[in-house]
This record gives sequence, structure tokens and C-alpha cells, in this order.
Amino acid sequence: MELYRIGGSAPDTNYLFMGDYVDRGYYSVETVSLLVCFKVRYPERVHILRGNHESRQITQVYGFYDECVRKYGSANVWKMFTDLFDYFPLTALVEHTVFCLHGGLSPSVDGLDHIRQLDRVQEVPHEGPMCDLLWSDPDDRAGWGISPRGAGFTFGQDVSEQFNARNGLTLVARAHQLVMEGCGNQAAIMEVDERGDKTFLQFDPAPRRGEPHVNRRTPDYFL
Repeated sequence: MELYRIGGSAPDTNYLFMGDYVDRGYYSVETVSLLVCFKVRYPERVHILRGNHESRQITQVYGFYDECVRKYGSANVWKMFTDLFDYFPLTALVEHTVFCLHGGLSPSVDGLDHIRQLDRVQEVPHEGPMCDLLWSDPDDRAGWGISPRGAGFTFGQDVSEQFNARNGLTLVARAHQLVMEGCGNQAAIMEVDERGDKTFLQFDPAPRRGEPHVNRRTPDYFL
């Protein structure tokens, strides 16, 4: 709710969320439930993209599966949500010029029409264009590279510029990475106004009322 307080309430403000709504603390069920409710209530104002954590495999490792079983006593809610995740869009366009997605570009995707033709209603595959769109990261090195994540690719500034030029875009906006001190490690919303001008709204976490104690193994690495 802090985000809506900072950015403005729907339907007065259009929102595009870019993935990873689960596996991020003790309240993933509440977070993704609220987002889905907003989408149902304001379908033309709230848009929800899929992140790499909106998958069956990842959520069984990083917490969402355990949270659903702990709160509901079975995996039924987890199954309903992961079935729903299969229908989330992979990418979005803002005013035909800002290309938005969770991960990054793919060497298998030259244009937007290729993305429109993908069969997205499935579990996130381990490779291929759908996997790349949810897993790839930009890199300081030019061209394509092997991703240290084990899925997707790294891509340089030259790749982004070529993709933008081919598709009439001005910007690739993405999520997926923690950039140390990128925004002072605060939360941030990119706001695009009617003229296409972009500003960042930065804010600190909302005050916490306390978190439950949960005994579970910490994953060896963070995706």
C-alpha cells in the first residue's frame, strides 16, 4: 500500500508491474493477491508482467510454495497461483516507444512481432526466447555473453541500441537485478508523463509491524 500512497491510487494512476511478486518475504500471498485484485477491479489501468519467479520451479525453492502450505495447509493455493502465472504477459509497450519486461533481450528475438507469436501459456522453459525475456541481464561488455545465472544471456549496450532502432523504440525498461546503490537502494517507480518524459520516485520501506519467525533453510544463492 506504500507504493500506491507514493505513486497515486488506481484508477487515477496507470500501473505496470514488471514481475517477481513472490519469494520476496513473508507476505507473498498477500502481495500477489492484492495485485490480482487490482487487476480485476481496474483491468485497463493495472498491468502485471511475468517475472522469472512466477514459475513452479523457482517458487518451490525460494519460499512461495512453503508460504502457501504454511498458511493454507496444502499446496492448492500455490497451484492456483502458478497456473495463473502462465497467463501473465511477458512484455509491454508504453506509448509504442518504451519496451518493458522483467529480464532482458534474447538473441532469438529480433522484433516485437516475434514476441507476440510466442506461446506464453506454459511453465517458464530452461532455454529459448521466453526464458531469455525473463532471465537475461545487460552487461558492460558488447554483444552477447553467457549469463552467470545459468539461464538467459548477457547483452551489451550495442545490442540494446540495435533492438531499439529495429523496432522504433527509445528505451528498454526492465527489473530483475539488484544494483547496489542504484537508487540508494531505495524502492523506485519510473513515472512516464503524457509527453513521454521520465522521472523516478524514490521511497523508503514502509514501517514494519514485525515479521513472523520462520525456520527454513536459506538458499545458497539469490536469483
